[in-house]
Amino acid sequence: MKQKVTKVLYISQEIFPYLPESELSNMGRYLPQAVQDRGRETRTFMPKFGAVNERRNQLHEVIRLSGMNLIIDDTDHPLIIKVASIQSARMQVYFIDNDDYFHRKNTVADENNEEFEDNDERTIFFVRGVMETVKKLRWTPDVIHCQGWMTALAPLYIKKAYNDDPFFKNSKVVYSLFADEFKKPFRSLFAERLLLEGIEKRHVVKVKDKVIDFVALSKLAIDYSDAVIQSSPVVNEEVLKYVVSKKLKFLPYVSGEEYADDYVNFYDSL
Repeated sequence: MKQKVTKVLYISQEIFPYLPESELSNMGRYLPQAVQDRGRETRTFMPKFGAVNERRNQLHEVIRLSGMNLIIDDTDHPLIIKVASIQSARMQVYFIDNDDYFHRKNTVADENNEEFEDNDERTIFFVRGVMETVKKLRWTPDVIHCQGWMTALAPLYIKKAYNDDPFFKNSKVVYSLFADEFKKPFRSLFAERLLLEGIEKRHVVKVKDKVIDFVALSKLAIDYSDAVIQSSPVVNEEVLKYVVSKKLKFLPYVSGEEYADDYVNFYDSL
């Protein structure tokens, strides 16, 4: 008999009420609660965008988890961890923060809707920050569910850079497809910036010397995922076809309020 999944890590780009309601932020908010209500243990992470009101949402720094530096492109970037609670859901949310990457007032684009040039580095910092924090929490997830393109590097890091780490060695990675495409391609040095112990150039050929757009980034995420969920009713057709071609375990879009049951059953099937 298959064992039930007991611990689920959610890496989410947006979570309501810290950011405005959207398909992505509502999933980030209500899915972990629903899974928790079904008897599973969860941990949830998101970036501490400048748009998140720290005072209103009562964020506070977790000193014992902060203080590490992450090196990206030969530059040290301090990792700051904050936490807040959604009281009605009995749910804590951990925030990955850094002055260079996350203190501007918007999320992924400025007030003129121009996407930030360093979104590539912000993505790297966010995902690596989550990995290091989960290790410090000494928490071993059975399933890691990634939601939003800013989480797309998590499957690569989990399967290559952290694959021997006892906290992630047996974790299954699920990647959700949303209709959340970004428009400005990442910079040409992105592939080099991804390299870390365990990640070699052959692992990042999908984004080496190519236009690193939403499709390319999604394909990289899918390559290193164990399963994929379609979380928006309409998603990029090319990405969807790629999932089919990889013959991965796949959960098509589930509508209605009972989607959480399908998600939990899908986790257990892994």
